[in-house]
Amino acid sequence: MFKGIKSKLNDMSTIKLLCERAETYALQDQQREPGAEHFLLASLDLPDGTARLALDRAGMEPDSLKAAIERQYGEALRSIGLKADAPSDIPMSATPGAYHAAPSGQEIMQELAATRKDHGPLLGAHVVGIVAGMSHGVAARALRALGVDSSLLKSTANAIAEGDHVR
Repeated sequence: MFKGIKSKLNDMSTIKLLCERAETYALQDQQREPGAEHFLLASLDLPDGTARLALDRAGMEPDSLKAAIERQYGEALRSIGLKADAPSDIPMSATPGAYHAAPSGQEIMQELAATRKDHGPLLGAHVVGIVAGMSHGVAARALRALGVDSSLLKSTANAIAEGDHVR
């Protein structure tokens, strides 16, 4: 019983850190609500290191992700005829009140909640696996632009999340 309670508390701490980091990345991108791409970046910051491991094992350099996401924003703006300015050095401030995520960020959180029953600890690899399964959005386009095989990344992340990270 106490082990289960401790596990839930650890997961809550991980979720708090994940959401705070996702919000930080979103605000740096001048967005108030974090999307899947921000949660993916935030998963790389989790202390368990499994998100980085999943990306690395799938043949991707984890540190290339932020630039790939920024390129997706620029390309989207150019596609509608707007000039893509360099990101601001001054991040936007958070909106006071309840935490809100963009629809793709909400999808990440809902999927995490739906799959967290009777599992081990919440890991960054769980987030990577969910994002790798998304076929649309900034995160999916960034992964494709980096040449990542999303099905390989998803299966790699899921294997790591299930305990195959102790090699």
